[in-house]
Amino acid sequence: MSEVVAAPGPIAPGEERQSLWQRVRRIVAWLVGIALLVGALRLAGVDVGSWLEIVWDTVTDISIGYVILGCLFQGAQTTLTALGWYGILRYAYPGGVTYMEVLASYAAGVALNNFVPANLGTFVMLLMYVAVVRGATFPGVIAGYVVQKIFYFVIGTLIYIYLFAAVAGSFDFQFGNEWDALSSHVVLTLGIIGGAIFLVALLLRIFWRWFKVMWAKAKQGAAILGDLRAYVKWVLLPQMGGYAAKVGVIIVFLAAYGIPVTFGSVMSVLGSNQLANMLSFTPGGVGVNQAFNTFALESYTDSTTATAYSLGQQLVTTAFNLGFAIVLVCIVFGWSGGSALVKSSYVDAKVKGAEMKDERHEKRDEQKEEKRREREQDGRRGLLRVFRRSSDDDVPSDPPAP
Repeated sequence: MSEVVAAPGPIAPGEERQSLWQRVRRIVAWLVGIALLVGALRLAGVDVGSWLEIVWDTVTDISIGYVILGCLFQGAQTTLTALGWYGILRYAYPGGVTYMEVLASYAAGVALNNFVPANLGTFVMLLMYVAVVRGATFPGVIAGYVVQKIFYFVIGTLIYIYLFAAVAGSFDFQFGNEWDALSSHVVLTLGIIGGAIFLVALLLRIFWRWFKVMWAKAKQGAAILGDLRAYVKWVLLPQMGGYAAKVGVIIVFLAAYGIPVTFGSVMSVLGSNQLANMLSFTPGGVGVNQAFNTFALESYTDSTTATAYSLGQQLVTTAFNLGFAIVLVCIVFGWSGGSALVKSSYVDAKVKGAEMKDERHEKRDEQKEEKRREREQDGRRGLLRVFRRSSDDDVPSDPPAP
């Protein structure tokens, strides 16, 4: 097993007190912010207390049968999606990992995403894979992550195309005058396309050396793409099953809250969830999910019911994900080993994110410095040419022959 992620060392008492104080300050800041927001809404005439009471009554007013069925679908989604991950990793690193290790790591990442901002749990999951998969490297696991996202990118694009086309007159509104202008100026359109191709080619040429170095390390993680049959069997089919289970969760909770279960309503929730996931700056996307779901379901139900649906589904799935992850981590890694692995991976995820951010800043500074040197050299060459030209003009011509 490649011990890339080291266990955290002992924490000094001062550092522990400081870390505890930072957590307390963050919690207090959140509470103060919520109190200020509630006060501002009350001053604006919004009865927040009554609205919260209505939402809470609606959240808790669903049958236990819907909750159990939703949890079953959620468990199926987690296990099948992890099976797709297992197909990628077992093909890249034969004999390096078991399915239960992959499932426990994936479940831990899913559970953490409900409590940490910006999908940091996914980064923790990737580092856990590096730690538990024998022979794995971080670039290789990142390449596996890209392979794992192919299906979701395609299905997400199809959902957005459907939602965009479902809006009456959306194509005319978005592309009416602009499309007419482009179709009547073929040369301009071809010039824009050619410029885009040239820009892509220029970027590939600039970053080609870096890409080759990274690809040499990462291509092992994407090895399953070279075997289409294995990819379909071990990755695509489990992912399709997991996505069907995800749709099942949405259908169950829509029905639980009396929201019409139609193809359009399910697609609306899926599309809004994808947007919320990309913009999830809050832990678990709390608030962001509710805002997008309420907007997406405005044609199917009132805002109170839509908010209650979104909150109810998120509360139930979050509780299930947390319990499922704790059970799996304890069974597969043991309580002490599993907690140490998750903690060290979480710490390394934050460190790795900071390092990648610093590397981007350093590269940007290096590029600026290189451009500055080039401008200085061009300026010196220009001055030298001017000096040479002026010195040639100052040389006296030969005197006339007697």
